[in-house]
Amino acid sequence: MQTRAIPSSNESLPIVGLGTYRGFDVEPAQPACKNLPAVLDALFDKGGKLIDSSPMYGRAEQTVGELLSIHEPRSPAFLATKVWTRGREEGIAQMEQSFALLQTDRIDLMQIHNLLDWQTHLPTLRHWKEAGRIRYIGITHYTASAYEEVEAVLKAEPLDFLQINYALDDRGAENRLLPLCRERGVAVICNRPFGGGGLLAKLKDKPLPGWAAQVGVKSWAQLALKFLLSHSAVTCVIPGTGNPRYMAENAQAGFGPMLTDAQRQQLIALVG
Repeated sequence: MQTRAIPSSNESLPIVGLGTYRGFDVEPAQPACKNLPAVLDALFDKGGKLIDSSPMYGRAEQTVGELLSIHEPRSPAFLATKVWTRGREEGIAQMEQSFALLQTDRIDLMQIHNLLDWQTHLPTLRHWKEAGRIRYIGITHYTASAYEEVEAVLKAEPLDFLQINYALDDRGAENRLLPLCRERGVAVICNRPFGGGGLLAKLKDKPLPGWAAQVGVKSWAQLALKFLLSHSAVTCVIPGTGNPRYMAENAQAGFGPMLTDAQRQQLIALVG
């Protein structure tokens, strides 16, 4: 799998990761849980590393921690999670809980989820980064209504990562946020890479472009991910799934040539 440099450190990060919303919010006794070790195997076998979670994803952090604790060989995971509460002490308590649930003494990326009380949490994150408990800090959002605030924070604060919604049918981040991240040296993680869920349904009955095989693509899901990865400001995409086959298919978008500008424009025209 291809990698891209995290601008603040120049560390290489594989360009396709895994989101755990819904797919990992399962109890051990549920049948869906039996598939999850194979999801992680598919991610790692393809060279992926980033696993993104959050306290707002129900049991997902705990599920990830349990699975990684028994994974053999030792997991190469790049662990990302979030703080999602108000108040300094509440934020500290929630993040300590994330360390416990993920069964780790170091989290690679701690993000302020949806900018909730970011002014309060950011000093804690900076202190923990200096202490080595977390390696990178960032902010997240998933809706265009927050872009103005996201832009203001990016301009005011030195950050390592922005996680933002970006999809073939949801390209608002292209206007200002992605160029700003490139200018400020901020890595970009794309959440909701298939849009609100209707993108793949809209495309499934259409034939793939004739050039799809030339860029190593065999499905619309791969092409939708490769569209995002072809933007120079994007560092990693994190499609969520609890299905090993889908994880392997998604990860394949991290291989082969990226799209040309003309190919990207053809896809934009296709979705209207």
